[in-house]
Amino acid sequence: MNSLLKRQIRKFLPKELQSDNKLDRFFDAVDKSYTTSEEQFGMLQRATAISSEELFSANTQLQEETKSQKKIITKLQNVIDNLQFYDLNNDRPLESSDSLKLVDFIDNQTKEIIKVNKQKDKLVQSLERQNQELNDYAHMISHDLKSPLQSIEALTTWVLEDYSSILDASGKETLQLIRENVEKMDTLVKGILQYSTIGKIEKELYDVNLNLLVDQIISDIDNKDHIKFVIPDKLPEIKGDSYRLEQLFYHLIDNAIKFNDKKEIIIEIGYTQDDDYWKFYIKDNGKGIEKKYFDKIFVAFQKLEDDYQSSGIGLSIVKKIIEVYKGEIYLESEPNVGSTFYFSIKK
Repeated sequence: MNSLLKRQIRKFLPKELQSDNKLDRFFDAVDKSYTTSEEQFGMLQRATAISSEELFSANTQLQEETKSQKKIITKLQNVIDNLQFYDLNNDRPLESSDSLKLVDFIDNQTKEIIKVNKQKDKLVQSLERQNQELNDYAHMISHDLKSPLQSIEALTTWVLEDYSSILDASGKETLQLIRENVEKMDTLVKGILQYSTIGKIEKELYDVNLNLLVDQIISDIDNKDHIKFVIPDKLPEIKGDSYRLEQLFYHLIDNAIKFNDKKEIIIEIGYTQDDDYWKFYIKDNGKGIEKKYFDKIFVAFQKLEDDYQSSGIGLSIVKKIIEVYKGEIYLESEPNVGSTFYFSIKK
């Protein structure tokens, strides 16, 4: 632990506690846990940055390959136009030299298409491999971070319990700040772990009663006396799995509550359907979001407010779940009025 930080903590402790050896052991334990957490989280951030760059590069190459294919298709379309020009339907013969040129051209274009497709397949396989490696690494690191965070939380709890009669208000406040930062880190780690596994876990699809699922989410909410829910008498049963669907509705409802400054929070849930999709919306009367942030909020770790209880990953999890269900999500929002999130799930 930084010596200045140690000195600052000691300064606010009673004199008889400042030289206590137990306090040194506490500092050492926090130092080891903090250092381990910081190093591992740094590794996770670097790995994420590197993998993101690799994925972006591969995606750029795929776009270039797609452009090349479009050019080839355009050339082949010209060949078809030429064939039509020769009026082959009326059995009008081509000149021998023209026929050979046409055959050679088609042969060359066919070879070029095969070559481009092989390159594209390699890039797709590389993207899949890198994405899998990134998810596996994020899962491993976030799992390893749990232990030191739990140690720090336990140590601060013991200090508050054992020395509550000795610590003054400032000392207790310092320990509380440590606990809040541990909670922030824990929230982030859980978010990373959840994000890295949400699309990887194979789930068998079955009928899920959304009435029961949403009711359970609402019943688990604390301090909901000032929250009004407007929900249809009967939400549909849809094909899916409870785990992902619960995470989907939970994060959207949690966001509607967390980022709401109204005395009475109103959350409305509704749906329609067509032949191919279930179409849902979740509407709130909260703070709203400016249009320039519409894309940003679905990116992992992007937060519009500095809230230590938020990981900045909830909406990216929502987007990933909807992609698993082959749907789409978008929003309409007005600052100080509220937001409505629209999303679809394929039947």
